[in-house]
Amino acid sequence: MSFALIFDCEFLTAEGSPSRFWCGPYDPDPVVAQIGVAKLGLDGDFPLLDTLRLYVTPRDRQGAPWQLDPFFIRLTGITQEQIDTEGLPLAEALARTRDFAEGKRLWSWGKDEFNMVAISCYVEGIPAPLPASRFGNACDLLLKAGMPYEDLRQTRSDRLADYYKLDHPPLRGHDALDDALSVTYVLQHHLRQNRLTASDFG
Repeated sequence: MSFALIFDCEFLTAEGSPSRFWCGPYDPDPVVAQIGVAKLGLDGDFPLLDTLRLYVTPRDRQGAPWQLDPFFIRLTGITQEQIDTEGLPLAEALARTRDFAEGKRLWSWGKDEFNMVAISCYVEGIPAPLPASRFGNACDLLLKAGMPYEDLRQTRSDRLADYYKLDHPPLRGHDALDDALSVTYVLQHHLRQNRLTASDFG
């Protein structure tokens, strides 16, 4: 069965970091701490085939583990204990993501690959195992499916399924897998309504 991959990631932040572009003296580097990927079938009734949720041990430029900021914990629900017990080295987490994708393009709501791969690999000093050409912006798919640009630019990934008033299991905003699923359910809806086709996913 052919399928598409929709992913999201959560990266380190502290209160006010976005307004400072992560440049404040106490701001962490925006490196990845969680990866979520959903595998959406592109045949039949376009089923959700599989999911992947990984925790990543975020490290600073000297290789020391970052301690999660309280704001990040409140925002994402990711705890220091989860990182300490389940966190994978970045290279292993990205390798698992690559293997899960089986050579298919990875789509996100925006360009999460910058924080998941480009910034994180640069900070850790490791080669990027997934090239930029392997990623796509799901916003392009929603434009093709008819979502108004003004609505698109104001809608976060975690609110997308609700924007379309879709029935879905409970989702927690700022959880990488749940945010990926919010996008996945909407893409599934458009496939079922023939507003998108398998060929649109490349």
